[in-house]
Amino acid sequence: MSPVLAGVLQLLALVVALGLAYRPLGDYMAAVYSSKKHLRVEKWVYKSIGANPDTEMRWPAYLRGVLAFSAVSVLFLYLLQRFQGSLPGSLGFASIDPDQAFNTAASFVANTNWQSYYGEQAMGHVVQTGGLAVQNFVSAAVGIAVAVALVRGFARSRTGELGNFWSDLVRGTIRILLPIAVVGAIALVACGAIQNFAGIHGVGQFLGGSQQWNGGAVASQEAIKELGTNGGGYFNANSAHPFENPNGLSNLLQIFLILVIPFALTRTFGRMVGSLKQGYAILATMGVIWLGFTALMMWTEFAHHGPAFDIAGGAMEGKETRFGVGGSSIFAVATTLTSTGAVNSFHSSFTGFGGGITMLGMQLGEIAPGGTGSGLYGMLIMAIIAVFIAGLMVGRTPEYLGKKIGTREIKLAACYILITPALVLCFTAAAMALPTPVHSMTNSGAHGFSEILYAYTSGANNNGSAFAGLNADTQWFNTTIGLAMLLGRFLPMVFVLALAGSLAEQKPVPATVGTLGTHKPLFTGLLVGTILIVTGLTFFPALALGPLAEGLAS
Repeated sequence: MSPVLAGVLQLLALVVALGLAYRPLGDYMAAVYSSKKHLRVEKWVYKSIGANPDTEMRWPAYLRGVLAFSAVSVLFLYLLQRFQGSLPGSLGFASIDPDQAFNTAASFVANTNWQSYYGEQAMGHVVQTGGLAVQNFVSAAVGIAVAVALVRGFARSRTGELGNFWSDLVRGTIRILLPIAVVGAIALVACGAIQNFAGIHGVGQFLGGSQQWNGGAVASQEAIKELGTNGGGYFNANSAHPFENPNGLSNLLQIFLILVIPFALTRTFGRMVGSLKQGYAILATMGVIWLGFTALMMWTEFAHHGPAFDIAGGAMEGKETRFGVGGSSIFAVATTLTSTGAVNSFHSSFTGFGGGITMLGMQLGEIAPGGTGSGLYGMLIMAIIAVFIAGLMVGRTPEYLGKKIGTREIKLAACYILITPALVLCFTAAAMALPTPVHSMTNSGAHGFSEILYAYTSGANNNGSAFAGLNADTQWFNTTIGLAMLLGRFLPMVFVLALAGSLAEQKPVPATVGTLGTHKPLFTGLLVGTILIVTGLTFFPALALGPLAEGLAS
């Protein structure tokens, strides 16, 4: 079988699996967030934290819940790392330095999972399972909760109430993420991923020296790392490591876990607003961009430019022979079009254009299908921008799902889409202008610039993957990327929840002959164009200095 055919068959199998899971999972999540009943274990959680799950919250109260919970999570994870050397199960590892502990705490709470350390050489079992793995669950649940709050803003009228954050957080964790992650972990163990609490042990003699590995609860963390679009790996090689991703089947399973909730949330959205067709329109937009990026990535990486590429069957530098160009390309697009950041190959070794595709996927806002929750609310923000543009074209007040998009709504949407580009471009410019940060670049020229641009793109968009050529474990990068991750995660949530509150207060307006049909293919095309033009062109000058220049020169 040719490598190209193998890649195409993997993509088809993935599409079929996602299609089979779409309806039942989407309907189930809609039922979870619409139910008035609480499970017994949930009641125990509410009692322990002193929360009343039946109290409706307006958007400021909902936002305070998000920020308070996240702030406590950052502090707890920071202290856990700082005291690691005194904790049992530390495997003899020392406590984490302050700047790196801040960076890691910000990273995992912000659902970014950027790692400026070697996981197998820095973090013991307690930090991995009691700190990082816990945040893999709850940070993903926070993202889904904010998305559901925005959906309620569209679905409700004449009220500013958006639900209860604590109820949404607990339900998302216990009823959705936990059971799927358990099944995923069992499947990964069956594929060969490890799951233990073994200490450091030698695995053999190589070239006169010895090699040592430590074990860990890898399969369970791997499952939620992908399912929650987190990305932080137990080992530095991440999903390229055979302990985390043993074979082609586990590779396909991990990609499925990355994509299944973000895609299924579009049906949840359609179910909750009372129109499945609206959910299908959002799904179609996500699907067109995802399939387009995947096809383009496979084409760039399979393109042959000499005898070495012909023999290898494509650009194999930095890729695992277990997965090949096809499996690596599909994984790279899935992880950068979502907020996952897991890698099964090293993006710095991709072709110039291939590396640019991974960057552009993040720069679009990671909305196709995006992170757990963040992808849906990001896409809905772009839908609001699209109907606003359409309204300008025909000279009428734009409407979306029966809600008028007025001055307040469009200002909030505009602020949302401007935050991330401002963070990425300002931090990149500062790093390139100052004398010290550029010393962390492994390469010079266009590729060296791409290393820094990718780092801040990954951090501010809460992705977490890296070009792998940048030494990010410095005080400058630990601090600035940490700030970019926190600001890139929580500032947009402020505008999303404010927008949700504004929409929920409105009285629905009836559809007329002049109302734009937002469930039709015409709107899907308009939305795809809006995403590519409004967000994609923002980064074109920076991309021209980095991956485009490198690709044209090769």
